[in-house]
Amino acid sequence: MDLNGETSTKRKRSSVAAPAERPAKHLKPESSALTPGDATPANGTVYDVEDEEDTSRLMPIGPAQADSPEWQATIEKVVKSVVSIHFCQTCSFDTDLSMSSQATGFVVDAERGYILTNRHVVCAGPFWGYCIFDNHEECDVRPVYRDPVHDFGILKFDPKAIRYMELTELKLRPEAARVGCEIRVVGNDAGEKLSILSGVISRLDRNAPEYGDGYCDFNTNYIQAAAAASGGSSGSPVVNIDGHAIALQAGGRADGAATDYFLPLDRPLRALECIRRGEPVARGTIQTQWILKPFDECRRLGLTPEWEAAVRKASPHETSMLVAEIILPEGPADGKLEEGDVLLQVNGELLTQFIRLDDILDSSVGKTVRLLVQRGGQNVEVECEVGDLHAITPDRFVTVAGGTFHNLSYQQARLYAIAARGVYVCEAAGSFKLENTLSGWIIDAVDKRPTRNLDEFIEVMKTIPDRARVVISYRHIRDLHTRGTSIVYIDRHWHPKMRMAIRNDETGLWDFSDLADPVPAEPPVPRKADFIQLDGVSQAAVADIVRSFVRVSCTMPLKLDGYPQAKKTGFGLVIDAEKGLVVVSRAIVPYNLCDINITVADSIIVGAKVIFLHPLQNYTIIQYDPSLVQAPVQSAKLSTEYIKQGQETIFVGFNQNFRIVVAKTAVTDITTVSIPANASAPRYRAINLDAITVDTGLSGQCTNGVLIGEDGVVQALWLNYLGERTPSSHKDVEYHLGFATPALLPVTSKIQQGIIPKLRILNMESYVVQMSQARIMGVSEEWIQKVAQANPSRHQLFMVRKVDCPPPQFTSTADALQEGDIILTLDGQLITRVPELDKMYEKEVLDALIVRNGQEMHIKLPTVPTEDLETDRAVVFCGAVLQKPHHAVRQQISKLHSEVYVSARSRGSPAYQYGLAPTNFITAVNGVPTPNLDSFVREVSKIPDNTYFRLRAVTFDNVPWVVTMKKNDHYFPMSEYIKDPSQPLGWRTVSHDRDRHKDGVTPDAANLNPDAMDEVYEECIVGLSPAEHIYSPTEDWLALRKSHKLKETETTLSRLADLKSGSEIKPEPNSSFISGPLVACLRETGARSAEGRLSTSLSLEGLLQLQLANRDVTTTRHKKRRDFALRIDAAPQRSPEEKGESGPVPGLGHQANEAPGGNLTEPVWFGHSGSGSYELWVTSYELLAAKAQLVR
Repeated sequence: MDLNGETSTKRKRSSVAAPAERPAKHLKPESSALTPGDATPANGTVYDVEDEEDTSRLMPIGPAQADSPEWQATIEKVVKSVVSIHFCQTCSFDTDLSMSSQATGFVVDAERGYILTNRHVVCAGPFWGYCIFDNHEECDVRPVYRDPVHDFGILKFDPKAIRYMELTELKLRPEAARVGCEIRVVGNDAGEKLSILSGVISRLDRNAPEYGDGYCDFNTNYIQAAAAASGGSSGSPVVNIDGHAIALQAGGRADGAATDYFLPLDRPLRALECIRRGEPVARGTIQTQWILKPFDECRRLGLTPEWEAAVRKASPHETSMLVAEIILPEGPADGKLEEGDVLLQVNGELLTQFIRLDDILDSSVGKTVRLLVQRGGQNVEVECEVGDLHAITPDRFVTVAGGTFHNLSYQQARLYAIAARGVYVCEAAGSFKLENTLSGWIIDAVDKRPTRNLDEFIEVMKTIPDRARVVISYRHIRDLHTRGTSIVYIDRHWHPKMRMAIRNDETGLWDFSDLADPVPAEPPVPRKADFIQLDGVSQAAVADIVRSFVRVSCTMPLKLDGYPQAKKTGFGLVIDAEKGLVVVSRAIVPYNLCDINITVADSIIVGAKVIFLHPLQNYTIIQYDPSLVQAPVQSAKLSTEYIKQGQETIFVGFNQNFRIVVAKTAVTDITTVSIPANASAPRYRAINLDAITVDTGLSGQCTNGVLIGEDGVVQALWLNYLGERTPSSHKDVEYHLGFATPALLPVTSKIQQGIIPKLRILNMESYVVQMSQARIMGVSEEWIQKVAQANPSRHQLFMVRKVDCPPPQFTSTADALQEGDIILTLDGQLITRVPELDKMYEKEVLDALIVRNGQEMHIKLPTVPTEDLETDRAVVFCGAVLQKPHHAVRQQISKLHSEVYVSARSRGSPAYQYGLAPTNFITAVNGVPTPNLDSFVREVSKIPDNTYFRLRAVTFDNVPWVVTMKKNDHYFPMSEYIKDPSQPLGWRTVSHDRDRHKDGVTPDAANLNPDAMDEVYEECIVGLSPAEHIYSPTEDWLALRKSHKLKETETTLSRLADLKSGSEIKPEPNSSFISGPLVACLRETGARSAEGRLSTSLSLEGLLQLQLANRDVTTTRHKKRRDFALRIDAAPQRSPEEKGESGPVPGLGHQANEAPGGNLTEPVWFGHSGSGSYELWVTSYELLAAKAQLVR
């Protein structure tokens, strides 16, 4: 088969998704509508897309039905000051990942060009953006101030750049905010150009909303109103009828309520006045978080009646007081204040409001303040030194070995109540990709040396050589109880630069500087080791196979060819110990722009390089230096005879714990299959191969291994095959299948002789057809008899399923293959087996006899050189990775629009902001055709920095379109990776930094983190081994869908809720369901409630029984899709005769990812219908039970 009380608010933003019961900021993601081929994440927008599309849940929200003339006049003035802000945080920093988003701001100083917006818009890290005024004039903006704590920031633009409208500004009047005040929120709600939402202020004393993990405001009160703002409204002015800004829109509830939260403008007004005067905005702190608690709670904490009376008398309208919530360790208040202390006085002044507390602290930086608190009914007076809040807010970061680091921020320290010190990993990539988490790590030590701050970390990293392996000690900020220890491989060759970035508030940019050149790698030395011994294996020859296995680790510095991961580990088989040749799955080593390390005998680590990549059959041959390995490595003996169905064999594999396991078994099937194509983004897949399956559960648990005879001869490799990404879970499926060793020999023999094969292939994908189908398609009886004689075990021929798009230099002829052709002979030889196609490897033209449209035809078939199909160059431009269309693209497309193919893009880049998604082809730059990478590089090099240009592109589905994009050389300089065997890495790098061409200088751009290029999904190792779960060409799939679909009158459920437990749906009497898939159509129901469960069992007679455990079934709208889908989670139950055995459930053929209860935790597979009906597909009749959840 080709297959989210006060804690419930929302921060509508493009960043890490906040929990459902948390607030969310009002950002609107850029390019939220992803193209079908886009593998780039939308950065987890908390704002759910389904809220936009489900019209049954939308309510009309806007201005009052009959706004007064005063309000109409006010709005007309206000809208001229409101701007739409489009921005990027170009790299991950502090609490936020790199992102592209959209929000709102408003002009507060038209003469100087100042715009007020939220701090989460201005960003803590590198910012790049522009604003659009009401008349659609656009100008660049840069940050001049972002508050370390409170959710506001100030951007600056050039007023002279606005030529067609008179600039107006809004006056800030924080004192005008009162309960009952009617307000309007004027902004870009939901990303629309302009929206005006009405509301009434209901509270002035709300604590700052908690957004969960990430940036949160604190030590301030918030204003509450019901305005129902959503994504894109962050930074909107909250205005009164006089046209004054009285608050700043910040966040709102995420549970559908209309409640929104506004930041008071007292502190933004102070900061604006300081900036106008050219003075620094002083910010003081004692590293304590305070919250407002009402008097009844304060009484429970020990507030005495005398002090309560004094407070109520001094402030009759106050209903709450400030209480210490978090005191940071090692801070000025540590050991002096305690959580639960009720604040009474500061410097002798009775104090109950955040604003006055901020006033005192901000004016006392470097001084001491006296605080009087009440603790359990007792007065306690303490003195605290006021620190500089800016000093504990990071304004610099360093990139080294692929990772990005800065000092732990006050934001993170406050969130987790820890000391504001330590080295924080804001982007865990490259050498510091720890446990598949993108950020949040605190590095305690590197190479056994402490790293208490960023400076210490830098000094340690300066001394570590390239390719060194060092021990690091770390903790995750969400689990500080657990200290991790890991050995990391320091990569200073793909990432040679150690760069420091420092925020420059004058220019709004972050200035980069190189800190140190990499220390050269130490020369490798030979090492000794012994292999483990297999216990309990009687055959000595089988026990010796352990000496032929090595562990292979592959790291990719750049995402190419649609490959979804940056690092992969597995096992390879040594086929020539003297020459250091190893065969490994191409799902582990996908292309040659990579670092490969092999581990011999779990002891010796040596580097390796790619020697050969097979274009069709999923294996790579790599080579290491055998002189560095002083261990009894043994060359595996490869069988020259093909293993047969039913033949007994010994399975030797490596499980997920990298432990070797052995089991006697037998070959259950050998089927010609093609791995399903990935629909969203083409990537390498194996086609036209004979897949071997075996009768042991270990086959699904083991990704790599061999099938071996008792004489020690390897009969087949057991390989992992990268499959498709499931549409529902966005997880990558991996198949485990056997591959016969005789198919290796034509290639390995030449490589052992020092010859690198230059294969040629037919540019087509085929599948097998049985004689019944062949006869209908026009194959004569004579040829059918010849097939039966030539291949007694499998009567089959090959039909062309898809013709690949050939390389540009390949001249197509009228004799080329077409879809539907049946191949009879090649060069006079009848073709009934996959190995018989191998004759194409060495011939430029093949004489072919085919059947087309029922007629036999003799044609000349040209073959395609495979070296033209492998990637040998990549261009990184504006955050997009561009390359020639790789082989998988050619397999899935009928026409190449150009040789400039978008393979990936970085979050926070121009490519992401302006919507240049993967799988697009760029055909022209500023009207100049760019058919290849050379012409593209030439044209874009002419474009000045920070200027717009036009790209003409064509989607994968042949839809032409034009995108305008602004070039950014500061954060995203253009660079190239060019394959060059003369270079030590096998690749040469070229930097086009600021139009200065530097050949051989590795660009090491800040955003070349592969994990920041495409969405990082948890990999799904389903371990599907039976051929039924793969596209099987033994039957015409479309025909099966028609012939095996049950009649609507018998199988359609008009109301699924009416189905009772134990109900049976019987097929047509003459239908045979064992030979192919079974389809049961379940109509959509109107029920909307809890999860529905369906258990299915299919007997040998073809009876399908559907049992409903809950009569109500959920039908939920799927994001950005209007079709329905049925997801099946397998729960295999063993029959009595199978209980106690170690074998698999027949037909499922695997036991991967078993939960404690014995249920498979991953779906078998997923299918959907484009119509309004559901389709349940059963592809294996031994699937005895299933758990199904209907999603929409």
